[in-house]
Amino acid sequence: MTEYAKDVLVSTGWVAEHAHDKNVKLIEVDEDILLYDTGHIAGAQKIDWQLDLWDQVEREFIPAEALSALLGRLGVTPEDTVILYGDKSNWWASYAYWFFAYNGVRGLKLMNGGRQKWAAEERELVTDAPEAQAAQPYPGLSRNEDLRAYRDEVRAHIGSVKAGTGAMVDVRSPDEFSGKVTHMPNYPQEGVLRGGHIPGASNIPWARATNEDGTFKTADELKTLYAAEGVTADKNVIAYCRIAERSSHSWFVLRELLGFENVKNYDGSWTEWGNSVGVPIEKTYRES
Repeated sequence: MTEYAKDVLVSTGWVAEHAHDKNVKLIEVDEDILLYDTGHIAGAQKIDWQLDLWDQVEREFIPAEALSALLGRLGVTPEDTVILYGDKSNWWASYAYWFFAYNGVRGLKLMNGGRQKWAAEERELVTDAPEAQAAQPYPGLSRNEDLRAYRDEVRAHIGSVKAGTGAMVDVRSPDEFSGKVTHMPNYPQEGVLRGGHIPGASNIPWARATNEDGTFKTADELKTLYAAEGVTADKNVIAYCRIAERSSHSWFVLRELLGFENVKNYDGSWTEWGNSVGVPIEKTYRES
């Protein structure tokens, strides 16, 4: 790994060499929750982001005690290195990373390039599910609200953006940002009532931070990308997308790779904002 990413990224080669180390736990988190069953890295366990991370009644995450039990079931302890990877250049692996970090889980890393790079290198995928050595419930979890933004906080943050002390990063596609469409490309079932973006937001689509093979770009490339839109380390930054999976990827870039100290992920994102009463929305698309 390059120096800037050595504490939070591992390569596919590293995983191939260390996947069976006693204190290494591999977890696959895919958008396509059925993909794991078609083949996964030997020893990797699966997290279903819909069933495992979200409360099934309230639009909220599972509470700390449920996450503690989940990690214990997966055999994860505070002494372990937890390697997350998945499809879509690690969309949902980044989401799980952010959620785990938000709750105080230690030893987190992403496999650079995710599942697609592993497969492109023709590395082995197996269909046998591993037998997890269950551990005690993960101890000492505590939420760090410095990593998560809520709607009213985002609304107040618009003033910071205007004052030049804050930045807002909309990581969705240009058509979503402009208001031309109210859903992510190829996801028409996931639209919202109103299109557009939060006033003052800069549109920096998440994929601009990655190479063709799904790996992250260099530190210099990433700094240049964000600085060109006024997103710099001296500002308080909030990232958002539709439901926070793509913005978790950008949050990872800004906070974990580039070391920005004040970066929050807006979990409600456009699903909440675009359907809310009494919040401002900018729209740059005009019908011809």
